Parts: sequence; structure tokens; C-alpha cells
Amino acid sequence: MSDEILVNVGPTETRDALIENGVLQEVYIERAQRKGYVGNIYKGKVVRVLPGMQAAFVDIGHERAGFIHVADLAPKDEDGVEQRLNEHCDIRGFLREGQDLLVQVVKDPISTKGARLTSHLSVSARYLVYMPYTDHIGVSARIEDEAERDRLKSVVNNLADEYRDKYKVGGFIVRTAAEGVSEDEFRADIPFVFRLWEEAERATKKARAPAAVHEDLPLYMRTIRDLMRPNIEKVRIDSREAFQNMQSFAKHYAPEIGEKLEHYPGERPIFDLYSVEDEIQKALEVKVNLKSGGYLLIEQTEAMTTIDVNTGAFVGHRNLEETIFKTNLEAAAAIARQLRLRNIGGIIILDFIDMADGEHQRQVLRTLEKNLERDRVKTGITGVSELGLVEMTRKRTRESLTQMLCEPCPSCNGRGKLKSPETVCYEIFREILREARAYERESFEVLASQVVIDRLLDEESANVADLEEFIRGTIRFQVESMYHQEQYDIILSQ
Repeated sequence: MSDEILVNVGPTETRDALIENGVLQEVYIERAQRKGYVGNIYKGKVVRVLPGMQAAFVDIGHERAGFIHVADLAPKDEDGVEQRLNEHCDIRGFLREGQDLLVQVVKDPISTKGARLTSHLSVSARYLVYMPYTDHIGVSARIEDEAERDRLKSVVNNLADEYRDKYKVGGFIVRTAAEGVSEDEFRADIPFVFRLWEEAERATKKARAPAAVHEDLPLYMRTIRDLMRPNIEKVRIDSREAFQNMQSFAKHYAPEIGEKLEHYPGERPIFDLYSVEDEIQKALEVKVNLKSGGYLLIEQTEAMTTIDVNTGAFVGHRNLEETIFKTNLEAAAAIARQLRLRNIGGIIILDFIDMADGEHQRQVLRTLEKNLERDRVKTGITGVSELGLVEMTRKRTRESLTQMLCEPCPSCNGRGKLKSPETVCYEIFREILREARAYERESFEVLASQVVIDRLLDEESANVADLEEFIRGTIRFQVESMYHQEQYDIILSQ
């Protein structure tokens, strides 16, 4: 089955779904009220310098100030070439409060943290990243063939030389998507990035900090630039206007993609194809069922994500070791998919079921590594800890799917669990005792949720009778349908 991309464009949000072999692998969401900022360039103003952290906060016009570390600063020498700094440099020698600073967002704001910034500026095309203040030409590390790396460097060097009379040529990084690309396919990229940078420079001269001077393409247009690969056979777009804009962009920029674009006019919502909506809902749940009967438990926190593998109902056909091995193999493939689908980043701890056979352990790790090869985001497996846990990292550049679509539960305040009705009943008993000691009242009225009142009148009825006898008063109950399970009130009556 071919790979394809589904693009859902609406007035409030745009969504991209990457489908591989009929299965949803990645989801990208951009909301009109909360667009991503990665790649945007701002003329910012330094608001606070932190010598102890060798960092600074920069106002770029967002709700929260951005953060830049001294290693991400790029002061220019007399020739306008970037100078590389490290963490041992004193940031106070380069920044002061109130200073204007040209910065670019490399990580979107996440949770309570502002955007992560750099002053190593660049603008992107489909195959190239252009860096105006350096003469370095590099190739993506994901292109491993040395002969191909040398060829790509040579192609870019030759093309850059053609424009040296017209433009001030800087440096380039060849993107992963350029592997196997011909010289002719590169020709549109170089003048495109030069024009982008010229526009950013003009906007910088006019702008007063804080202000945006270059904004990246909207999500549906970035589909052509960032997500297209040779194995993508079709891009379906459910908006005729977006489809026409993408066709026009492709015509001038990537003609070979034009024939892969297709307007989807169907009455059935485009994300119902391949059950994308259902898969997104499943990706918000903690539990992931495996076909074998086993399951994963995925717990995301601010510091790290833990993934626990369980056999569940799968008991195997021969012995326990076979059951464990097969479950872990299936889990390794499922974990790689879930990391992409949920866009989980940072430190990740994988708790596979303990395996006694060393060869089984190696095969499970190889399966995990192989499935992670299709991930466009940089990942790294550091090995197995003394406790038998697999430690890995995945680069975090934007919010995870859960952070994008969800907010902390107002009932449990983000704990992910509610106090049981039994626990709430006992809290109510203690509160009545406190009130009875503090005030001389003959009657108390308890307002609580249906499930708590039901327990008070049933399983806890004997305890309620004992409490009434102890306080020498009566207790009445009233269901409040709007109360959540942990919520209750006690009203004093005469």
C-alpha cells in the first residue's frame, strides 16, 4: 500500500496526517489562534541577563519571553561572519538588558516555558537550509553514503558560485530530503532562500523590537517543503483554495510534486479515511492495546515519559519466555510508532518485560532501532540501565499531541486520577466531626455527587448512623449533579 498525506484545512485549524502502509504515523496541527513559531525570525529585546545560567530572556512579542543560552549566540566579526561561542564564555560580554537582538525560534513554547531561541539564523527551502552569516556547507547526518555526501556538497558549491555576483552567498546545509536529487532540482532552492533572506533583512531595518521579521510558511504549504519524500505517492487536500495555492507553489518551486496533489471533494470527512480521527483519539489515552493481547502504558510528565510493557491476556503457546519475547518485539514496533504519533520528546524510559535470553534482548533493541529509522526527529538510544530499563531520547521541538489538544483535568488537577467515592465519604465524615465540635448544630446537610451520595446511603449507611449517634444530630443528603466526584459541601442547619 502506498504512502500518502491527508491535509484537512478549516477556518480554525489545519491538520496534516502522514499515512504509511495504510496506518497513521504522524499528525501535525496548526491552530489559527496558536500557530507554531519554529523557524520564525524576530527582532527581539533583551529583558534579562542571567550570568549564573549563562543565558538571557528576550522579549519577542509573545506572552512569555524567549530563552537563549550563550552557546546559541552568534556575534559577528568585522567581516560579518558568525563567531561560535561556548558555555565558558561570559554572556555579559555579548548581551545587556535593553539591547536589540535578532533571534530565531528553534523550539516552540511548551507548557510554562517560553520559546527556545538562537541567533544562528537560517531560512529553509525544500532541499537546503541557508545560513547567511557562515560559509560552511554541510550535509544532513542522516545521509550516510560518503560518495553521495561529496556529490551533494559539490552540487551546492557549484550552484552557489553562479549567484556570487548577484548575492552575498553564505553557507548551506543539505537536508535529508535531498538524497539522490539532481542538480536541476536544486536550482529553484538557492534563489528562493536568497529572496527569503533579503525580505527578512528589509523587514529588520524597518522593525522596532519586539517584532517578527520573517514567518515560516503555513502548515499546508510546509507539507510540500518538509513532508514530501519519494515514497509519498499522493497528497489529498480537502480545501479547494489550499489545493490551488499548493499547486501554484509547486509549479514554481517543485514541479514534480504537482501531479501528486489531489483535491478531495468527498462528503465524507477526509480524516475519516484510514480512521485518522479514531487513531488521534486513541493517541490521547494512556493505554495502547497490542494485537497479541498485551498492552503499553504511556505516562507523560514534565521531566520524562515512561512506557511500560505488559503481557496482558497474551499467554503464548510454548512457554513464558516465548510469550515475553513476542510481546516485547511487538511492543518495540508499537513504541516507535507511538513516539511519532504522539510527538513525544525529551527523556524516555522504556520498561520492557524482563528477558533472560541475551539474544532476545538484542533482537528487541534492533527492532526498536529499525522502526525508529523512519522517524524524521532525531532519536538516540543510550542503552539498557542496571535496572533493565531502556533509556532513550527524542528531540523536542514542538508540543506533544497531548499538550496540543488537552489541558489538565479540573477535577483531578492533572493527577490523572480521582479520589475514590469511599475516600470522599471518609473525608465527609471527618469534616462533619470537625464542624460538630466547632459549632452547636443539630443538623447537617451534605451536598455531593451522585456516586458519593449513593455510597453514603448504601455501603456507608451503618457508619452514617454511628456518626449521627456520636454527634447527637441528623445528617441529610442531597445530590448535586454538577459536582465532580471529589467535590462536596457541608451545610450547617439549626
